[in-house]
This record gives sequence, C-alpha cells and structure tokens, in this order.
Amino acid sequence: MEAVGLLVTLEARAGKEADAEAFLKSAQPLALNEKATLKWYAIKIGPGKFGIFDTFANEEGRNAHLTGEIAKALTARASELFAVPPQVEKVEVLANTPLKGRVRGSRNPMSRLWSQTGMFCTESGDLSRL
Repeated sequence: MEAVGLLVTLEARAGKEADAEAFLKSAQPLALNEKATLKWYAIKIGPGKFGIFDTFANEEGRNAHLTGEIAKALTARASELFAVPPQVEKVEVLANTPLKGRVRGSRNPMSRLWSQTGMFCTESGDLSRL
C-alpha cells in the first residue's frame, strides 16, 4: 500500500529543456528496478518545468530511493541541466485509486509499459512479468 512519497520539482536551465526531458525519461528503467518504488512518474509541468512523483510503502523504501541510482544520476547532472537545485518534498499519500482497464488494451496507457518492458501491472498495483 502506498503510504509515503516524494514530490520533486525541477526547473531546466535555458536551452537545456530537451536534455532535461530526455534525462527524466531515461530514468524509467532505473525506477522499474527499484523494488521499494511502487509508482514513479516523470512529469512536465510547463515550459522548462518538470517534476518527479513517486510512492513507497514506508519510510524505509523512500530512503532507499533517496540513496538509489536515480538520486545519484540526478545529483551528478543537476547543475548541468537545472537552473536551481531540485526541490525535494517528502509527502504522505492520503488516498489513491487503482489502475483501471486492461494492460494489453490498445487504449490503455499502460500498454506502452507492456510493449517496452514486458512488465504489466497487477490489480494490486504491483509490476510483474509474464
């Protein structure tokens, strides 16, 4: 069950917007490999403004993520890609909804996850492989 999360906001340096977006997209496989990361999103908030939102079952999982590969990569490239240091906020998950629809359905956005990784999301929200 998702209990805690992280909300990270990022402001790209002028001229580095495309690089920042590519960097965030490239972190998806790292997030998939983190056992304690229940859900991970890289988002575009607006021109040059991005974010990361991820959830965890407990503080232990969140702390593991904060010292994991994504955090290391972000720290290594932050001054190159971002105008200000990443703003990291620890949050509590108050409520959520399960993913809806069939993973293999052509209209389901999770179908891309399936086609790219061979992973699917179970009804409980866990990622699995067929």
